[in-house]
Amino acid sequence: MHISPVLWQFLVKFLNASALFPREASTIAPYADALYFFLLTITVIGLVLVGSLVFGFSIRYRKAKHPVAVQVEGSTLLEATWTIIPLALFLICFVWGALLYFRIYNPPTNAMNVYIVGKQWMWKAEHPGGQHEINALHVPTGRPIQLTMISQDVFHSFSIPDFRVKREVIPGRYSTVWFQATTPGTYHIFCTQYCGTNHSAMIGEVTAMNPDDYQKWTQESTSGMSLAQNGERLFASMGCNACHSGDAASRGPSLAGVYGSKLQLTSGSTVLVNDAYLRDAILNPSEHVTAGYAPIMPTYQGQISEDGLIDLVEYIKTLQSNYRVQQTLTTADSNQQAPKTPGAAK
Repeated sequence: MHISPVLWQFLVKFLNASALFPREASTIAPYADALYFFLLTITVIGLVLVGSLVFGFSIRYRKAKHPVAVQVEGSTLLEATWTIIPLALFLICFVWGALLYFRIYNPPTNAMNVYIVGKQWMWKAEHPGGQHEINALHVPTGRPIQLTMISQDVFHSFSIPDFRVKREVIPGRYSTVWFQATTPGTYHIFCTQYCGTNHSAMIGEVTAMNPDDYQKWTQESTSGMSLAQNGERLFASMGCNACHSGDAASRGPSLAGVYGSKLQLTSGSTVLVNDAYLRDAILNPSEHVTAGYAPIMPTYQGQISEDGLIDLVEYIKTLQSNYRVQQTLTTADSNQQAPKTPGAAK
């Protein structure tokens, strides 16, 4: 469906100015809005058409003018028309919506990953460089941002209306969504899934910044240690390096270059090693035993927080051949908090 760019801009600016529609502040927003307006248009046309036919026939064939009902024989052409046209519109909406869905939920390979942890009643953002934020999210414009999200308690739903982003946040499982901000500014974050008595207070703000301003913010807000560095400390303090030392004689498989690879399990199945697999393998190792190794790894269920799991996953992502971990650090050291910064977690 082709819409004049001038007409489209006028329509969007009118709706924004009248507070009837969120701003278009991401690359995906115009595509989502185009589908929405297409659905709205055919709905209005259908409503007017059906309403007009009902009103017209009720006047033309009223009882006073036609006291005796007349049998009307069917028309193959008419029946085919009112069957084919709705079917064609349905298929257009289905294909259009499916393409948009896959575009929204399949991030580009060069997207910057930010972790979002939801819990009653707050959002916590964790950046790769070690920046932590509560009910706030700073991102650069012009760069794809992937959000990897999980809940610590109940079901939540992360929504940024101006970006046309909405994704369920589920306990025990990662979900992802991505966006690319186009306009610097501040945008609202909402939880759109009822999650308890303070659900309405589970809000926050996204601050989209120019790349230079974002770089300055990351330098001012850093804790001094990235997520991967925190993960290395935790890896050592929990004794993971005793079995995953990377040596040929180690009791556990080498983790060098494992992220993104396909792994053969003792069950005979093959799995893709991604964030979700690594998290589940740490918490439920008996269900993910690598072929050629004994199921000796204990579960860490209830012994490590979601933040700690994120740190470990980020560390494992960085491992290459001949990796080495620090073995003199304590768990307390690995859980150091970031210094207090504006808009950052305490």
